[in-house]
Amino acid sequence: MPKCVLAFNGSQESLLAIPWLKEHYGLNVVTLSADVGGDADLEALGEQALMAGAVSARIEDLRDDFYNDFISPALRALAHYQTYLLGTALSRPLVARELVRVALEEGATHVAHGSSIRGNDQVRLETAIQVLAPHLKILSPQHEWDLKTPEQRMQYARSKRIAVPAQQEQTFRYDLTLWGQSIKSALFEDPAVAPPEEAYTLTCSAQAAPDEPQEIAIEFRDGLPIGLNGQRRPAVELIGELNAVAGKHGIGRSDLIEDRLIGFKSREVYEAPGATVLHIAKRGLEQMTLSRESLQVREGLSVAYGRCVYNGQWYSDLRESLDCFFERLNRHVAGSVTLRLYKGNAQVIGRSSECSLYAGGQAAAELDRLDNQAARGFIKVWSLPLSAEARRRKP
Repeated sequence: MPKCVLAFNGSQESLLAIPWLKEHYGLNVVTLSADVGGDADLEALGEQALMAGAVSARIEDLRDDFYNDFISPALRALAHYQTYLLGTALSRPLVARELVRVALEEGATHVAHGSSIRGNDQVRLETAIQVLAPHLKILSPQHEWDLKTPEQRMQYARSKRIAVPAQQEQTFRYDLTLWGQSIKSALFEDPAVAPPEEAYTLTCSAQAAPDEPQEIAIEFRDGLPIGLNGQRRPAVELIGELNAVAGKHGIGRSDLIEDRLIGFKSREVYEAPGATVLHIAKRGLEQMTLSRESLQVREGLSVAYGRCVYNGQWYSDLRESLDCFFERLNRHVAGSVTLRLYKGNAQVIGRSSECSLYAGGQAAAELDRLDNQAARGFIKVWSLPLSAEARRRKP
């Protein structure tokens, strides 16, 4: 019997997809559950998948891969989409890559996922899979089946003798990764109403944050963080620690009206405490180590990089070309940045770098030594374009 690799998160839909794929497509199902920094019990997920009829349950810790191959190049680029730091969007090309890898190892002919047709994730996953393995057939059971209501799904589960929890109405739905989480809720539909405080799980409110500020120092090399408060840290551990400390100070909430991939607007709520602090710190260091022209070009290309991630174009020549630019640009983005965390804000209060372009008093002294004749000559040349514009204006 041919095989299908199913992205499996233990939800009622993913459990029911196992017997459904076998019944409707004649496929043996291998499940893949990946840890990209969430809080799920992966071992328990594997057991659930086997009990539901999977022939094999693959468990993968992808946190290091997530950082090394996806977060780090995006951070070098300071990639963002509008004000979204792409925490969940960045994980989708990784999940797609792993689905393809496992499918090739298992000799599978199909891959399957449960992404909603309402969001952007179906585009991100399926585009990546088609680029990486165009021979694989892609299935999305919940877009095909007739199990539209909770009663129909429970009846189907009983018919297949699968123990699935009754699906309770969830006020909030979370998609958590190392780089941040998205929060979904019907309560967010009215953009005039603030999200309730209980929606947030990674950050406290600014009002509930400590009354005393906290200062931290982040060390960078080649545009990436390598240490925190004077101690070297593995990247995944460092981001986890920043998530905790920044979240405690109410940093990293985002409530925005976002332009979706196809153009319509959607209200989105995110939490990304660690990513927010790292973006602020890196910008502070870049101001000292990059030229004005480099910073101007970087701003535009950061937006372009963010669009590649958001629009599901990770496996594109454009994104790879942007990586080459940002890898070269970040060679001198090295040093230490000190930030003060307080009541929802992260403020750069100090920075140092051996690659600094900041000359301080030396620059003022050099200007003072310029003779007046040289200064007048420069000003005359500098003003030539403006003088030409002035001459063509009608009196």
